[in-house]
Amino acid sequence: MEITKTACIIDDDPIFVFGTKILLKNNGFGTDIMVCKNGKEALDLFSDILSSVKELPELILLDLNMPVMDGWEFLEEFDKISNQKKSCIYVLSSSIDKRDMERAMAYPSVRNFITKPLSSIKLRELILEMETPGHQ
Repeated sequence: MEITKTACIIDDDPIFVFGTKILLKNNGFGTDIMVCKNGKEALDLFSDILSSVKELPELILLDLNMPVMDGWEFLEEFDKISNQKKSCIYVLSSSIDKRDMERAMAYPSVRNFITKPLSSIKLRELILEMETPGHQ
């Protein structure tokens, strides 16, 4: 199984970030796991990455409720980036509201909506989904 090399966690909860980093590393992701506390921080980081002619992370785990710039605002701006085709966004939220899931899935860059917490089993399913031909 080929594993994604780069990932970015966009979430303001340090406990969730800590646990998710461990899950990613235990499931074959390298040490290149970026962490941003809000959507603006992530967009600034991605702008720096693109200006240095590097690729954006293939896997982006996005929370919806954050200060400064929430997940919805991030998605609006991210979909305007022309060089983001290889990135898959998985929205991870504690929300169980079906409207949130439907709204998130309407964004072209969103691959799936996952209710927190993220388990090792869910992460493996996500990795397999990413490896499915035509995932983007």
